[in-house]
Amino acid sequence: MANPVLTPKRVEATAEDLEPGWAMGGAAAAATMTGNAAGVAPARTGKVMTAEGAFGKAFLLWLIVVAAAAFSWGKTAVPQVGEIKIPGWTWPALFIGLGLAMLTIFKPKFAPITAPLYAAAEGLFLGVISKIYDAQWNGIVLQAVLATVGVFLVCLALYVTGVVKVTKKFVFVVIAATAGIMVMYLAGFLLNMFGVDITFWNEPSALGILFSVGICIVAALNLFLDFEMIRRLGLAKAPKAMEWYGAFGLTVTMVWLYLEILRLLSKLRN
Repeated sequence: MANPVLTPKRVEATAEDLEPGWAMGGAAAAATMTGNAAGVAPARTGKVMTAEGAFGKAFLLWLIVVAAAAFSWGKTAVPQVGEIKIPGWTWPALFIGLGLAMLTIFKPKFAPITAPLYAAAEGLFLGVISKIYDAQWNGIVLQAVLATVGVFLVCLALYVTGVVKVTKKFVFVVIAATAGIMVMYLAGFLLNMFGVDITFWNEPSALGILFSVGICIVAALNLFLDFEMIRRLGLAKAPKAMEWYGAFGLTVTMVWLYLEILRLLSKLRN
């Protein structure tokens, strides 16, 4: 899934929701991301957001994801090769996670509560999915985790050093690409319900592998959008609660990136 959390329009709505009267600052932060810099009004009252605080909370959410995944991994039985007993709460955990994600996106003021709950629900689902993959391709989960962390660190280094600059054109291209991927996945899911299989990207063929590589690249590029928006919100002195919202956005991207890398590695193993 793509990350709809840290987009310019959502930033303005989020800031206003968290602290009425801050809309000017939120709008300015969004404008600077798209290349239309303007004066930024600081938050009126209370503590303000920092990029360091957002990354710290993101790290906490990732720990929750890992802990929940470790729990569900242990609860997923593999009686014999090719046979897996999926816990009954696997799919409810997924849908609860999606529900919490939507609630956080449209009601950002709940992020301090919903973000950790989302991380826990998503972790429960990821633990089961990871166990399924690892049962078929031993060691693939560790490879996917290391690759995900590696991609994150490389992207962060490229962003901090200024090698990659988030321009208006960069934002447009990444958002367009992620939207295209979302439409593609949705169309494949709906057509599959009617017996039409167009999901060639799931096949371990040269085309399927190339497609997965492209999706992983787009997912990684979303990290740069997350970094930029968090930085802009910090400069704009957004309300303190925005740290949880920024951390939630990063977590959504990291979960998506991990799943896509896991899929890519499985195709390469085949």
